[in-house]
Amino acid sequence: MPDESLLRANARGVVRRGDNVMARPRPEKKREPRAAAGTKILPMELQVGDRLADKTGDWEVIALPYSTGGRTHARAQKIDQPASWEIRNWDAVKHISVKRATRTSDDSPLQEVDAGDHPRGS
Repeated sequence: MPDESLLRANARGVVRRGDNVMARPRPEKKREPRAAAGTKILPMELQVGDRLADKTGDWEVIALPYSTGGRTHARAQKIDQPASWEIRNWDAVKHISVKRATRTSDDSPLQEVDAGDHPRGS
C-alpha cells in the first residue's frame, strides 16, 4: 500500500518516479499583450510635441507643464484645430498615456516614438 504522505503530496503536485520524488513543473502562464497605445508618464514629464487623447479629442502639448497645489497644468491644442488651445490639467501623481514625437534632424519631419524610447522619458 502506498505511503499516505506521498498520496497527499501527489494531490499538491509532487510526482514519484521510481525512488525519486520530484515536483511537477508549473504550467506556462499566458501573458496578455500590452496595449501599444503609448507610454504612461507623470504629467510633469510632458514635453512640447507630446500627444494625448481623452474623451474630448486628440491633443498636442504646446507649452511646458507647470504645477500648482498637487495639480499639473499644460497648454495643449487640438490636433485638428491649431488656432485654439486650452490649459489641460491632471493630478500630479497619476500617470497619463502619451505619444512622444521627436525630430531626427532639423529639416526632417516629426517621427513618433514612445516616451520610453526618448532620453528623458520613463
